[in-house]
Order: sequence, then structure tokens, then C-alpha cells
Amino acid sequence: MTPAENEVADLCVELIRADSSNYGDGSGPGERAAAEVVMARLAEVGIEHTYIESEPGRGNVITRVEGTDPSLPALLVHGHLDVVPANAADWSVDPFAGEVRDGYIWGRGAVDMKDMDAMMLAVLRQLKREGRKPRRDIVFAWVADEEAGGVYGAKYLTAHHPELFEGVTESISEVGGYSLEVDPSLRLYLIETAQKGLAWMKLIADGTAGHGSMLNSDNAVTEIAKAVARIGEHDWPLTYTPTVRRFLTEVADAFGIPFDENDPEPVLAKIGPLVRFVGATLRNTVNPTQLNAGYKSNVIPGQATAVIDGRFLPGFEEEFFKTVDSLLGSSVRREFVHHDIALETTFDGDLVESMITALKAEDPAARAIPYCMSGGTDNKTFFADLGVRGFGFVPLRLPADMDFASMFHGVDERVPVDALQFGVRVLDRLLLHY
Repeated sequence: MTPAENEVADLCVELIRADSSNYGDGSGPGERAAAEVVMARLAEVGIEHTYIESEPGRGNVITRVEGTDPSLPALLVHGHLDVVPANAADWSVDPFAGEVRDGYIWGRGAVDMKDMDAMMLAVLRQLKREGRKPRRDIVFAWVADEEAGGVYGAKYLTAHHPELFEGVTESISEVGGYSLEVDPSLRLYLIETAQKGLAWMKLIADGTAGHGSMLNSDNAVTEIAKAVARIGEHDWPLTYTPTVRRFLTEVADAFGIPFDENDPEPVLAKIGPLVRFVGATLRNTVNPTQLNAGYKSNVIPGQATAVIDGRFLPGFEEEFFKTVDSLLGSSVRREFVHHDIALETTFDGDLVESMITALKAEDPAARAIPYCMSGGTDNKTFFADLGVRGFGFVPLRLPADMDFASMFHGVDERVPVDALQFGVRVLDRLLLHY
């Protein structure tokens, strides 16, 4: 077993124990404690690094490994240090104890994404100790605040320190590279190549305020309620992007069933719980999430508001907003709470081929396929602004019966130790030879 395989579980445990819960309102502990773990382990083997705080406690760690061929473009490997909060009363274990039980590491961040943070650290330490160099420059970044929009992490770094990413043209990060077992002779590894766009919108209806006992034909509450109902009940049509069509075609082929574009459900049924990741990528979606109006039971308010969460497919943003606006009606207007792009890249090129080669070297039953995420990551939100082509690739060979999708932000989040060891072997091959 390599040094990286030997230590990756301990590194993951150490990072989980550094509570970096992100509440989204500035009240959490920040990422500094986790960043200090990274920095201590880098310094231990003599790796120089840069530490940047965008705000007190909001820590980011970056280091650059020089390659042997300066003519090649650089690769960015990044992971976020923050995690979503965890209510200990709901868990079987202390979510910040990093307990190892039954071959799994349990704790908040075990899959999202201190597993990758630890894998990055373990592989980098091994490269340094053994004096091996990659072909191209590799930038390693452990960043803050991904779980609340990246304002103190990727957004800050790309806006204020773009020089740290000079020469980078491609990147790898979270929510991809994990396995879906078809049978013992075939495992599909899902590599994320596309992400839906995001539109959080506030809806506003203005009306005539008045006494609740009187007739009122200009009621803001009525108008906002009708708009929310129309939006929430709208049946968005099936829409296949190139990534989603290829994903479903590959899954159908692997399971030996036909893919009918008019009825994708038989194919989706084959991927089990992973449908949580991809089920919403077959169409645009809008979900009402908040309503607010009035201050007293007998007063008709002059304004009512709602918030909706919209996600649009790559290439369909204009069509998406045209439909939303038609559903609002003439009495309701919208404004953005947050808006970012959809993203899609092709499943080809030297990096993709290198990922496939590294996977098959460690798992001969591997077949890599692209897929689209219904959510978003730092790959899309900020690094794309620097012209970086991003992929989701955290290589994990998972047990066939593991409900991996439920681990993300879930209770009793955990990751198999042997999946981490598999991951460092794949990453080592990829980073050294790409």
C-alpha cells in the first residue's frame, strides 16, 4: 500500500474534526481550522503554500506544483473546506468526531467534500516525498464558502488573485467520478460535464391596501398566490441536452435496455437512488420556496412576495425565462435574488482520456460516462469566468448497495475507507501522467 493510501483516511478524519460549518449568515466557525490542518500537513513535507483570508476566519489555501513541461497548460484541482451544518441529535455518531466504523469514515463532510480534500493532500504529499513531478503545472486549492455561494472562496480568489490560476485551462473538483455498479463485470463512473443554471427569484405583487372586511378586487395576496400556483404546477417538457442524452444512452446500453426519449423512466429506474442527482436534468424546473404577506388578520396588505428556485438547462436559459414570465401574469414582477449561468462541456480531450485511463488501470470493469448535475459547484460559478473547463471528478469505487446520493448534506454522512484508497491511486495516476 502506498503512503497516500495509508494516510488518506487519517487526513479525512482530521479534516472532519475541524468543524467548518457554513450557516450562510456569517455565524459559523469559518474554514480556518480546516485550512490549518491542510497547511500543517503541507509544511510537514516542505510544500510552500499561500494562505488567504477573504474575511477573518474564511480561509483559503493554494499551492502550485511545477511540471516538467512548461509548454503545457496548467490543471486546477480544487475542493471546498466548508460543510453544511449538522444537528448532532439526528445522527448515529457525533458528526464532527470523524469516527471510523465498519470500514467507513462517518462525519459531516465525509463526501462533501473533505474526502477529496484529504485525497488531494495525500497525493500531493506523496509526490513531494518521492520527488516525482507531473508533466504540467498543477494548482491545488482548498477554498472557503462553496456551500453558501463561494463569496469568501472561489469568487474572492478569482476576482482578487487571478494570478494564482495563471495558465490554468481545465479543472477537476466535486460530484463526479463515483461508481454505479451494473454487475461485477461492469461499473459506470459518472463524470460531471454539465451543470444547470440557477435563478433564485423574488416575485412581487402590488395591490391596494385596505380593511379585510371590505370588497377588494386588487388584492396582492391573491395575485401572488395565483402566480405561485401557476409556476408550481407547470409541467415542464422533457428537454435533452447533449450530455443528458448521452448519459441515458450509455446507461441503457450498459443495462441492455432500449432508451425511448418519450419515456426515460425505465432507464432512470436502473440508476436507483442516483436519480436524485440526474432526474431533474431532463427538464427545466421551478419550485416555490417562500411566501410572505401581511401583518394583521384584518388588514389587506399593499404588497405580497414569494421566492422561487429556478434551474435551467444549458442552452435553454432564454426559453426558461420566457416561460417563467408568461406564468407570472401581468400583476406580478420578478427580480433576481441570485442568478448564475448553466454550463456544459464536451466529453472529450486529453484530460477526459487521462481520467478514463486512470480509472481503468485501477478498475478494469470501469466505463466512464458524462452526466449533468442539477445543482452547481465552484467549477461553474467562478472558475468558468477565467476560461477554465471544469469537470466533476472525485474517483470513488463504491459498494453496489450504497445510497451515495443521500450522503450529500444527509444524516450519517459517510465514505468507505477503501473508496478513498482507490481514489488516491486514481488521482496519483491522473496527475502524474496527464
